[in-house]
Amino acid sequence: MSEATEPSLRLGFDVSRTKAVLQAAAPYGMDLTHLAAGFPEGVRLGQLMVEVPLDGFLTGLNVLSDWPAAESVHWDGDLLALVNDVLDDADQAENYLVRGAAESDVPGDESVMAALGPDWQADLTPFQVRDIGRLLSMRHGANFSVPGAGKTRVGLAVYAAMKERGLARRLLVVSPKSAYESWLSESQECFGSPPAIRIMGGPPDPHAEILVVNYERLDRSLAGLAGWLRAAPSMVILDEAHRMKLGAQGTYGSACMALGPLSRRRLILTGTPAPNGARDLENLLSFVWPGHGRRVVTQAVAGGDLAHASSVLRPLFTRTTKSELGLPPFQPVIRTVELDGLHREIYDALVGRFTARAEASRDDFDALGKAMLRLLMAATSPALLVEGSSRYEPLNFQVPPLEAAEDESLFTLLQKLPQHEMPPKYQAVRDIVSRNAAAGRKTLLWSTFVRNITSLERLLSVYQPAVVHGGTPDREEQIRRFRQDPDCCVLISNPATLGEGISLHRECHDAVYVDRDFMAGRFLQSLDRIHRLGLASGTETRVTVLASAGTIDEVVTLRLAEKLEFMGAILDDPAVRQLGDLQEERPVAAGMDEADMRALLRHIGAARV
Repeated sequence: MSEATEPSLRLGFDVSRTKAVLQAAAPYGMDLTHLAAGFPEGVRLGQLMVEVPLDGFLTGLNVLSDWPAAESVHWDGDLLALVNDVLDDADQAENYLVRGAAESDVPGDESVMAALGPDWQADLTPFQVRDIGRLLSMRHGANFSVPGAGKTRVGLAVYAAMKERGLARRLLVVSPKSAYESWLSESQECFGSPPAIRIMGGPPDPHAEILVVNYERLDRSLAGLAGWLRAAPSMVILDEAHRMKLGAQGTYGSACMALGPLSRRRLILTGTPAPNGARDLENLLSFVWPGHGRRVVTQAVAGGDLAHASSVLRPLFTRTTKSELGLPPFQPVIRTVELDGLHREIYDALVGRFTARAEASRDDFDALGKAMLRLLMAATSPALLVEGSSRYEPLNFQVPPLEAAEDESLFTLLQKLPQHEMPPKYQAVRDIVSRNAAAGRKTLLWSTFVRNITSLERLLSVYQPAVVHGGTPDREEQIRRFRQDPDCCVLISNPATLGEGISLHRECHDAVYVDRDFMAGRFLQSLDRIHRLGLASGTETRVTVLASAGTIDEVVTLRLAEKLEFMGAILDDPAVRQLGDLQEERPVAAGMDEADMRALLRHIGAARV
């Protein structure tokens, strides 16, 4: 191209395909500066080049109308195709938001079944048919149904309809490893001639019709997956999509945002779309509708009226609630445990409340710091803060405990705390598991910390506990033993490892949270391991949350309640909101009401956590 016909502005993707690159010709440097001001998230890479996150670029497309030489702007073909698709999608989504989905837009039950084609053979529940119809009425979509509602089958049905229409011949599924089994089995059950489905373990299989890959592998497989998607009309499904809630700011999210525009249809599946608030929902919908999803959520929640926000956003997603599944209701209860003795004194010192004895060790306690995870550990047992001989060495409690010397420093006593005290949470866990085992009921214990898990494993050894955490080599065997061995009365795990993709509702109806962190999504997901579709009618599900009085546990309780209130309001699901409002447990001992022991929130470190 000669200098006379050189484009005044080139628009294309960066290497990662998560950003747009704007490159101006030399005479237009000042114009590029003015243009860049319209993209506040953009970064200057030189006098003549600006890099803008893709979502921000698509949101601010109108800024390009101010370019003084519009006739000489050169668009990369893939970016232009994406822009045209986004504008079409935005118009359709905007139409839905303004008027809602007309009855004529959503296919009826018979039309839905016909749309799936003759090869579809799986049964569908009425709410699944409804959700499929709503998703087919939009080009892209989101299914926020609760676990157990059959989101995997719904996703495969949408793909079947796209395949029947000739709009897709390939499906990329991004999911946690724990969901592999579901995608493999469902793809066999749903189709008369099962598609070639492959779990990605190396380069993408060019012969696979359905390719399943985990989030951890995405970033290093972008080039291969991009080529696989481009090779044929494709659809992308993000299963447990909350894993990319950080959007372009996270490794998983940026990889998903890069692959999404290469597909003809995008669908996200998650029962917890906004575990930490509106920002999570913005990022998820930005994958579905780049350039539009973020703006819609921001505008919807701007006024603070969540009921209004829910009504505005409702046309853009489908959700089957637990009440629609017909499950027996349950309500988690909170058991407040009082700290006393060394535990109380040590915890108070950690947050800056020093007794005379603790004052002598002020520097040592200050050195331990007030980090959130350390305070969560200390609320359960300060002994967890002391390094063992190995990373996950269990605490070994002295029975009976030794008397603590009055003249010994508090920091020295911390180093050997298990010789002097057993944490009240551990005592509560032992009592609950003992009562359940005597009644023939199995118990699921949740803890954030692996060292808590190993310590409880030792404490409860008489009940032959199964244990699953990130370092467990025989996870399947441990779960099998819990399910099938009558002598294995307890399973101990953490929500990060076992909070998704497993069903325990046939074997277990009691769960205890030894501690919780601030991640509302994980809490909700873990609750659904024992309360999901298929639960026998009349089953009593019991969930107990342990919280140490006057500690960070109370801050966690408040923050999770606020997050669940937001999510439940946005999803228009009262059951989610209710889970944040924990009931006080009834008296657990004669003459003793746990509610009487609960202190007002006086946690000095609350403002810093």
